[in-house]
Amino acid sequence: MIEFIQEIFSYRFLGNAALAAVLSGIACGIVGTYIVSRRLVFLSGGITHASFGGIGIAYYLGASPLLGALIFAACSAAGIETFSRKGKISEDAATGVLWSLGMSVGIIFIFLTPGYAPNLMSFLFGNVLLVDSANLLWLGVLDTFLILLFGCCYRAIVYTAFDREFAASQKLPVTWIGHLMMMLIAVTIVLNIKTMGIVLLMSLLTMPVVIAGTLTRNYKRQTVWACIGGAVATLAGLYVSYESNIPSGAAAVAVLAVAYGLIRAALWIAERQRKKAAISRG
Repeated sequence: MIEFIQEIFSYRFLGNAALAAVLSGIACGIVGTYIVSRRLVFLSGGITHASFGGIGIAYYLGASPLLGALIFAACSAAGIETFSRKGKISEDAATGVLWSLGMSVGIIFIFLTPGYAPNLMSFLFGNVLLVDSANLLWLGVLDTFLILLFGCCYRAIVYTAFDREFAASQKLPVTWIGHLMMMLIAVTIVLNIKTMGIVLLMSLLTMPVVIAGTLTRNYKRQTVWACIGGAVATLAGLYVSYESNIPSGAAAVAVLAVAYGLIRAALWIAERQRKKAAISRG
């Protein structure tokens, strides 16, 4: 562990990876709490996989893959939000269509790209060691914006997340908040693709929130715990990857799964002890 910490400060790529782990944990904790509260997990998975279409088109055109993913993800988020709100198609159906469409478009354009087909494993499963300074800058900007937004508009966002009808009755800009949060979900997904990958990213968006939900039902505290849990798990995954040479994203998901199991077991044991104590007093 000490050697790992020393090398974080010695090697730039490892330092970038550690900073990306923290920034990704914060962003996914904030956005993930909103996703879980509004039950948008499947929708977010659809946006995540639809972004692969943008990556494929960008490779075909010789453009930035992350820029292509961002455009595709943003258009997917806006389309799902618009069509589902107007009742033209259910949210689940729209998500399923865009999920499969994005993946198929990405595969088609990658195979149509002249020359050697690029290795997209880092986009599918993530490689935090490939995070560069530009990616870190945008993650920092995203984290700052999310913290300021939730600090200034906390009640409006929470009301919209839990009860849109009540929020609308309080004259809150429900539609504007819904579209803004969908765009932030898309941006968060794209900026964290290098950290966790398209396949594993949903775990970082949901598992820390689920773990935090076992500790508190308060939205604000749940968000804070989700941010801490996501950052710690991603750092732990990076350390496990450093020691055992396995993908850091998969290691982070394994750490989150083990942590959830241990917390649930501890809560179950505590509940059993409480019931036994109550029976003995009775």
